[in-house]
Amino acid sequence: MFPSGLTAAALAEKVAFLRSPAAYPHGPKQVETRETHMSWVFLTGSLAYKLKKAARYPFLDFSTLDARQRHCATELRLNRRLAGDIYRRLIALRRNHDGQLNLDGKGEIVDWLIEMEQLPAGDMLDTRIREGRVGTDQAVAVAEKLGRFYAAARPQVRDGAAYLAHLVQESAINRKLLTCGRFGLHTDQAEAVVERAEDLLRRWSPAISERVRSGKIVEGHGDLRPEHVSLRNPVTIIDCLEFDRNMRLLDPYDEINYLGLECELLGAGWIRPLMLGVVEDILGGRPEPRLLCTYGAFRAVLRARICIAHLLDPQPSEPERWPGEAHAYLTLAEEECIKAEG
Repeated sequence: MFPSGLTAAALAEKVAFLRSPAAYPHGPKQVETRETHMSWVFLTGSLAYKLKKAARYPFLDFSTLDARQRHCATELRLNRRLAGDIYRRLIALRRNHDGQLNLDGKGEIVDWLIEMEQLPAGDMLDTRIREGRVGTDQAVAVAEKLGRFYAAARPQVRDGAAYLAHLVQESAINRKLLTCGRFGLHTDQAEAVVERAEDLLRRWSPAISERVRSGKIVEGHGDLRPEHVSLRNPVTIIDCLEFDRNMRLLDPYDEINYLGLECELLGAGWIRPLMLGVVEDILGGRPEPRLLCTYGAFRAVLRARICIAHLLDPQPSEPERWPGEAHAYLTLAEEECIKAEG
């Protein structure tokens, strides 16, 4: 939530300024805006700009200017691993002596923007799936890029225990939010699915711990979804989770399996087994199917919770959308539980 009404008002002023084509030195004809849970994104045609909200949640704190600068710099560094020079630089948003906001380097710094190349929306994996324009070659290219990324990553044997701890901690938060009965979910269904996912996690904890000890855990992307994958040549993967390293410590097969689940939810169930097979050819050490389904159940429940968490904002964006999406993820989680329990 916002720390104060003053902060919310300051954000509104910045968003109004950045919505204007006149704000940008390169003179775009128009600016399209996108609001996410934690940021505003401004699309100018050739370049995109991200402004973090001055928000504070239990899992992150963007409430100060220094914190936002630090997290923007971290996001820039981390995303260059899979997106190369798409992430260009940080730009200071300033206020001049007349009180006017500007991006031309004059005045006091009041916030920071990440500048990146704007990727064509028609090349994003989620759009391609919806339009039926994804082929085997594209899916293989994505999996090969990720497989090479994981293979080059340093095994996190010492810090890898944070992976299992994170799964357990997030599972407890899932339960608290999804079963509280406040957000239009069927509480009985939510409670039953959460219970089954928790039981599977307990059952497979020894196997996950063994994967940690054997060096299978790496620092990955952390939020790998189809809308973050561009199928342009070369494949580009954006929007890495930057604010908590522990959330990036994971089993590569968990992350690939999750990307496949999201593709399945969009109607492309064939992508998950294909990508898992390609990554296995590169990494080896694929977990047994029931552990993969346990990972899948956890991720689907987590996504249901993230949908519902939007409704905790003082003024939720698209409030009618989130209960339905959360229900779809809980149904997917239930299907994964059935396969994991079999």
